[in-house]
Amino acid sequence: MVMALDRSWQPIASCSGSHSHLFFPPSVTERKEERARRELRAKSICRICPVGDECLEYAMTIREPYGIWGGLTESERRQQLLHAAT
Repeated sequence: MVMALDRSWQPIASCSGSHSHLFFPPSVTERKEERARRELRAKSICRICPVGDECLEYAMTIREPYGIWGGLTESERRQQLLHAAT
């Protein structure tokens, strides 16, 4: 049996709407500096988000492979999972 995950927090997340493009890489190649700026802007939105903890918990639970969730990038979430496993 598969349990449905709670996503009731998503409509009030600060990333929804006009800022959503900051949380995922563009379809075209971006330079390292551009990526760093985009990620910093996204993380600054995450810091003031009222549901950041729920967002990160969701991403960690489903092992979301893309984007910034709860203030962490893909690689940062992988590092946390690896660290938790040791």
